[in-house]
Order: sequence, then structure tokens, then C-alpha cells
Amino acid sequence: MQISQPPIPKYLKQDELTQECEDLISTLPIETGWVTANFYKYQGFWHPVRHLQGIISCQKHFQSQHNDILLVTTPKSGTTWLKSILFALMNRTKFSISKKNHPLLSNNPHVLVPFLEVKLYLENENPDLSLIKSPRLFSTHMPYVSLPRSVHDSQCKIVYLCRNPKDALISLWFFANKLRLEEMGTISLELAFDKFCAGVIMYGPFWDHVLGYWYESLKNPDKVFFLKYEDMKEKPNLYLKKLAEFLECPFSLKEEKEKVVEGILDISSFEKLSNLKVNKEGKLPSGENCSAFFRKGEVGDWKNYLTKEMVEHLDKICKEKLHGSGLDF
Repeated sequence: MQISQPPIPKYLKQDELTQECEDLISTLPIETGWVTANFYKYQGFWHPVRHLQGIISCQKHFQSQHNDILLVTTPKSGTTWLKSILFALMNRTKFSISKKNHPLLSNNPHVLVPFLEVKLYLENENPDLSLIKSPRLFSTHMPYVSLPRSVHDSQCKIVYLCRNPKDALISLWFFANKLRLEEMGTISLELAFDKFCAGVIMYGPFWDHVLGYWYESLKNPDKVFFLKYEDMKEKPNLYLKKLAEFLECPFSLKEEKEKVVEGILDISSFEKLSNLKVNKEGKLPSGENCSAFFRKGEVGDWKNYLTKEMVEHLDKICKEKLHGSGLDF
């Protein structure tokens, strides 16, 4: 009796491409991926082919509105956490933090704040976004250079979150191994380290991604809010208030007295989110287990994995890449 193989999850599929995408990838530099077979270099950054198709569709069709809010992150930099915070913040009058039926308690944050290129424009080349009420809240990993023209031209707000590259590397390594099928084996830390240092990661090189938004935040601080994961972890109250001011929805004195700030941080906390049934047992439509997006959320976990030589090498690269920018980690 032949045993049927389980279906390949959507995030690993590399078929069902548009002819435009097939034609494009045949012209692009290629490298071995971390989870999917290959990465392709487009506009200076590395992407799995499915993400690339979503990026192309998004660039062609997404029409940004002036009051859109776009959460942009480097992968594994606290995306899930900040999605939760922004959703709770922007919907605090619609969904009271104290209510037991708050959407964050029954939905994965990636469902509530959808990715443009990994969800909306991947599932549909030109999705109808007209039913999404304003202000619309979206997320993306796209580098600044790859954002749709309408984002650059509109007055929409961009919240950018990045993380110490050493922690980002470790989190990405664990995440990749959770997504790899058993028959694929694991990717070693040594190989992951080499790829990270060479810039061959999803939406990498890491430094180019970070610097694109860093320089834009300096040039246009009313449009781009640049945030480090470590700062948000150290002073969450302060940076949540700064976010609210940047998004032009500051907390009132009444809200502060009623501890709305603390309530948002509590319902969005790693401890709360990671222990919810939907995030422990659920799956995203693309096939990833929701639990894969929750590991530790700690600052400095890299110290448990990287050798002294690795740290010195990565620090040297970081210093060279960020030299003269005014940015450091």
C-alpha cells in the first residue's frame, strides 16, 4: 500500500508563477536559499521566488493612501510583536484593551496586519483593498528601494523596526530550521553565519536594508520612524508614546490615567501572545505554524550560540558597513 505524501506547504512552492516572474528570474543572480531552494537578487536584495512575485505585483498595483501606515522590518526583528502593538494602538477606540473578545486574543498578528508582498499581492496579483477601512495598516519586509512608487509619493507613514544583527541572525537561523521539512535536514549555524555575513538572507543584505530606511528617516522624519528592537524592549512605554505621536494619535491624559499604554503593552507582550491557543496551535494560510513566530524574544541571546571568532568577524563587518552613517548596534 502506497503511503501518500503530505502536501508541500505553500511557503515552499516555487511553481504557479506568472510568466513575467519566470522571465525575470531567468535574468537574475541566484544563490541557495535557507528554506526554499533558491534566492534571486532583485534591485540589490535577495528573495525567495514567491516573495519576488509578490513584490513585483505590489510594485505594479498597490496604490498607497495618504493615511496608510506601513510597518517595515528586517526579518526576525520583532515583526510579530510590533504588529500587535500597532494593531492595538490604532484600534484602541474600536477594540477596548480590557475586553475579552479583543481580536489579538483570537487571531495571529500576521492575519490582523497582513504583509503586502507575502500575503495580499502574492495571493492575488491585484487584490481589492477597498473594503479595508482607513487608516489602513499593512506590513512588509521590502527594502526602501523596492517600495511601490505610490508609497514614496504619498504622505503615508512608515514605521521601521530593526534589530541587532547578531540576534537577528540567531532568530533567523532557528526560524529557517522550523520551516524546513524533515527530509531537508537542518541548516547549520556555520552555514547560516556565512550566508548572513555575505548578505545572502531573505531581503538581505541586512546592512543595506537597514541603511535604506535609516537615511530616509534622517531626511524625512515625519514620514519614517526608525526604531530599534532593543530600545523598544528597554523603554516600551516611552517608545509606544513616541509611536502614537508619530502616527498622529497621541494618548490623552485620560488614557494615560486609565493605563491604556500599559494595557496595550500587556496584550501585545511576548508572554501573552506566545501562550494564546491560536499562536500555539494555529497555522497561517501559507502553511507556517503560528508557533514558529514565537521563540524567546530576548535581547542578547546570540551570546549563547556565536563563537568569539564569529562575533569579532560580524562586528567588523557591521562597523565597516555602517561607517559614517551615524547608526550603530
